[in-house]
Amino acid sequence: MMKQTGWLLLLMAILVNACAPNNVHVQKEWEKYFTDNKVEGTFMLFDNGQGSFKVYNIDRAKERFLPASTFKIFNSLVGLETGVIKDTNTVIPWNGVHHEGADSVWDRDLNMQQAFRLSAVPYYQEVARRITKPVMQHWLDTVKYGNMKISRIDTFWLDNSLRISPDEQLGFVKKLYFDELPFHKLTMQTVRAVMEIEKTPKYELRYKTGWGQEGKKQIGWIVGWIEENGHPAFFVLNFDTDNPNIDMEKVRMNITKSILQDAGYMEGHK
Repeated sequence: MMKQTGWLLLLMAILVNACAPNNVHVQKEWEKYFTDNKVEGTFMLFDNGQGSFKVYNIDRAKERFLPASTFKIFNSLVGLETGVIKDTNTVIPWNGVHHEGADSVWDRDLNMQQAFRLSAVPYYQEVARRITKPVMQHWLDTVKYGNMKISRIDTFWLDNSLRISPDEQLGFVKKLYFDELPFHKLTMQTVRAVMEIEKTPKYELRYKTGWGQEGKKQIGWIVGWIEENGHPAFFVLNFDTDNPNIDMEKVRMNITKSILQDAGYMEGHK
């Protein structure tokens, strides 16, 4: 009886923090998508129109992890709100530091829209430095983003100082969609626009990915929403693996799109 009571209290806490839906469904069957990709994780899906909340691995959904590049959503909001980023065409010159592999696409002058799409760490490190630590701390505290902790101003979302749970991420992007964050509407509208990754006649996908390191584990994120016929459904994927050679981009999209399709999305019927 005590174990059941504890479970119900945890479930209620998740609903309060995220979206407080009426109908909650624990999706044990989504485990196969994580097993097939050899990772451990959680997936949360809240359909705003139906008020339904689906989740796999509800315990992990309350654990905090470094946000990695999903923090570019927050960093963009603060940068625009403070004027550090004037608009999506704001260019920050390349600092001359060469990056190996796929990250070599960062080796050039980038504007905000390009930097967001390319997940360019150097661009957003400079944005954070220009914001300054006291101002960034003010906005973290105001929004109550994760544990609100800053170490170095240009690494705190990467070095495990700042931590946030999948549940908190879900609540954050839902507030962003509905203009419920403490920023000007134009600021939030601009960030929503740069989050658009895929648009088809059937659906629109807006999200930000993240890839970080916690000890020997690789942490993967996707945070955002899918919209069909004007109806949004918010989702968060979070997982970890100790495989240093994981194809993070492929695994993130495999799991996300498989679960969305499993739940009946991406067909334009929602």
